[in-house]
Amino acid sequence: MNINAVVEEIAKVVRGKEEEIRRAVVCLLAGGHLLIEDIPGVGKTTLALALSRSMSLSFSRIQFTSDLLPSDITGSSVFDQSKREFVFKPGPIFNNIVLADEINRATPKTQSALLEAMAERQVTVDGKTYPLPEPFFVIATQNPLEHYGTYPLPESQMDRFMVKLSLGYPDRETEKEIVMGTNPLERVNLIREVANAQEILNATQEVKKVYVSSEIAEMVVDLVSQTRSDPNIILGISTRGAIHLVQCARALAYSKERDFVVPEDVLEMAVPVLSHRIIVREGVDKEEAIKSILQRIEVPR
Repeated sequence: MNINAVVEEIAKVVRGKEEEIRRAVVCLLAGGHLLIEDIPGVGKTTLALALSRSMSLSFSRIQFTSDLLPSDITGSSVFDQSKREFVFKPGPIFNNIVLADEINRATPKTQSALLEAMAERQVTVDGKTYPLPEPFFVIATQNPLEHYGTYPLPESQMDRFMVKLSLGYPDRETEKEIVMGTNPLERVNLIREVANAQEILNATQEVKKVYVSSEIAEMVVDLVSQTRSDPNIILGISTRGAIHLVQCARALAYSKERDFVVPEDVLEMAVPVLSHRIIVREGVDKEEAIKSILQRIEVPR
C-alpha cells in the first residue's frame, strides 16, 4: 500500500494539512480510532470523506444530537410481515469509515453504544452478535468551545481513541486559494482511489511486524512513567496509552517505508497519542505537559 499516494490524494482537498492527514492514516493502520477536537468549518467532514474515497471504503456520517438513540447507531430488529419474523436492519455503524459528528452532543448512553462497538468491533442486538466490516475506523469530532447542551467525554472514554488531532485554520495563502477555488466537499468526488480494503488490511498486518527494540520500549515506559509522577499531571498515562503509542510509532515507521521504529517515530506521535489521556492541574496545557516530559526523557541513539 502506497501511504504517500493516499496522503497526496487527500491533500488535494484538505489543503495545507499533510501532517494531520498522515497521522489520520497512521491511526487507521495502527488499528485505532481518531478524535478530532476542533471548531466547525475547518475540514473535519472533508477529511473523513476524502479518506473513504481515496481508499475505496464505505462511509457513513452520524450527526450526534441529544435525541439520538443507541439503536439509531447500531440498528434494530424490525418485524417483517412477509417472513413473519424479526429481521435485523443494520445501522450506519456498519461501514468501513464512520464519522461521528459532534459526539459530545449525544447522551452518555448513546456515546457508550458507539464506544462499545469501537472496542469490540461488533454489535449485539436482541442477543445476536453481528461483526462490523473490516477495516473499521471511527472518526469522532467534538467542538471544544461550546459547552451548552453537551456531554463531554470522560477521560476513561477519551482513552478509547488512539489519536486526537486538531486541524486548525489554514495559513493565509492556503486559505486564499481555498476561498478562490471550488468548495472542498465538491472536489472530494474527484479524488482517485489509490488503495482498497484488502490492501489496508494487508498493511495493518505488516505494521504489526515492524520491529521495536528494547531501547525504544524503555523510552516509551520512561515517558508514561514520568506522566504519573509529574506534579502538573493529576492522572497519568495508562498501559493502554503506552501500547497505543508503540502501535502508532510502528505505523508511522511503516508509512516511511521502514521495518523498524526509531526514536523520532515515538517523539512525533507522543503528543497526538497521549495528550488527551491525561488530567492536568488548572491552568496547565495538556500538550505542553507532554512536550515538557519529552524534553526530559533519555532518547536512545
